[in-house]
Amino acid sequence: MKRPAILILIALLAVVCVAQGDHVPAFNTGPLKPGEALPVLPKDQLWGEAFKFPYQVRAYELAAKIPGVLNQMPCYCYCERIGHSSLHTCFESVHGAHCGICMKEVFYTYEQTKRKKTPAQIRAGIIKGDWKSIDLESAAKSD
Repeated sequence: MKRPAILILIALLAVVCVAQGDHVPAFNTGPLKPGEALPVLPKDQLWGEAFKFPYQVRAYELAAKIPGVLNQMPCYCYCERIGHSSLHTCFESVHGAHCGICMKEVFYTYEQTKRKKTPAQIRAGIIKGDWKSIDLESAAKSD
């Protein structure tokens, strides 16, 4: 009797995972408006347990440089489930420091912004998964 229940549970999980794979997480279509969101955590708060590695601090430093662009990016850790509205939201708290996906997306977004890509072009790359190739250790050493 337990075996059919386990098989049904596995099937349901597979359906949820496949369905989520096509879902583009929340993002905004324009830059931040004044008062629309909390700022990225400031440099004086980038310490403690959440910031053990240089790439964690560096991700927040870069996020603070491009808040309007981050507001237009989805976050593939699917943190919209906890109320996040874009990649920017991840860096308003220590959430981003605990999440490799968030940090990789920030490094990717910053790199593409420096290459003069538009937010729409960067978002297309994120949706395609181009951020997955980012190595956090290496990215933290470059600018």
